Amino acid sequence: MSSDVRVHPGAESLAEAVAEALIARLSDIQAEGRVPVVGLTGGTIAAAVHRKVASSLNGFDVDWDEVDFWWGDERYVDSNSGERNARQARRDLLDQIEADPGRIHEMPGTDSGLALADAAEDYAATLRTEGGGKFDVLFLGIGPDGHIASLFPGSEAVTTTGALTVPVSDSPKPPAQRISLTLEALNHADAVWFIASGAGKADAVAAAHADGSVTEIPARGVTGQNETVWWLDRQAGSALG
Repeated sequence: MSSDVRVHPGAESLAEAVAEALIARLSDIQAEGRVPVVGLTGGTIAAAVHRKVASSLNGFDVDWDEVDFWWGDERYVDSNSGERNARQARRDLLDQIEADPGRIHEMPGTDSGLALADAAEDYAATLRTEGGGKFDVLFLGIGPDGHIASLFPGSEAVTTTGALTVPVSDSPKPPAQRISLTLEALNHADAVWFIASGAGKADAVAAAHADGSVTEIPARGVTGQNETVWWLDRQAGSALG
């Protein structure tokens, strides 16, 4: 399936467009009588999207009590740490829209008392029992090296099969310990929305659209079952042919 590339002038207009599209998609799903399932990501542009969603008057078109939230990856630190994707998402989005706490599915932190591998399996078990089978919308960022979630180039985690989650103990970006969904799990999404902003992401975005190894550029390894969209600002899309 080909990707839909949508390039916006700058980070702010990009965040606005993604926020509007997300609200419209969730509203449509709820109109069908279903509970939308969203996979969140972290990063600067994701935070901007979260703030735009939380501040949008159109957000009233969505019953936020009836949306399930998950994460594609998380840093394995204390659950109250500012390093966590979930902490940022709560601050900028989930607390603002007063999402149902029972529908917010965070990955465990070190204060869970679980070893890293057990924490990863714990999240997989929750995803199996409460995840509903697939994401309606899955957000993914992309690193300058082409990594997605916490699946880094050359890592064994990229090639993990037969599992929903994988413990990552050697992330090249601190902190070293993380939990990530596997490529198999990430591909259980109706729509995959990549979001990228800034010139520092341009080469990785271009590489993700070129033929080659998934282990070299993990972003090549995820597509939506019905839709794959690359939401970019002009700088992030500048190296595309």
